[in-house]
Amino acid sequence: MDAVAQFEANDERRDRGHAIAQFLAQKRFAVVGASSDRTKYGNKVLRCYLQHARDAVPVNPKDAVVEGLTAFRSLSDMPGRPDAVSVVTPPKVTESVVEEAGRLGIRHLWMQPGAESEAAVARATALGMNVIAGGPCLLVALGYRE
Repeated sequence: MDAVAQFEANDERRDRGHAIAQFLAQKRFAVVGASSDRTKYGNKVLRCYLQHARDAVPVNPKDAVVEGLTAFRSLSDMPGRPDAVSVVTPPKVTESVVEEAGRLGIRHLWMQPGAESEAAVARATALGMNVIAGGPCLLVALGYRE
């Protein structure tokens, strides 16, 4: 790797680290795609927040309760607005989550690996959101214990 490429890679890591720090500095988190199935990443992301004593709310249109917490069908159905959203959904669903989050004024969005699409990332960026996508996982960044 030449010096310019190495500088650009370091700059990208620094920017991503800043975006993650901003995201994790928020107080209330929603997990869109939270699942009652403990083998699914949507469940693990929710449990990761809970393991770190974070205020996290599950969002799932099918499950009424996830990990003992009331789940809401959508971000709009939640009482009060979350400060940040972790998205663990198929990419097409993520695109609609971005639109809903934008309508609600949510500024921090973390698309977990596999949830992102170019369209979702572009739209979230255009809406001025702090977007994390394309690799880092909350389970690694925050630290998850099975």
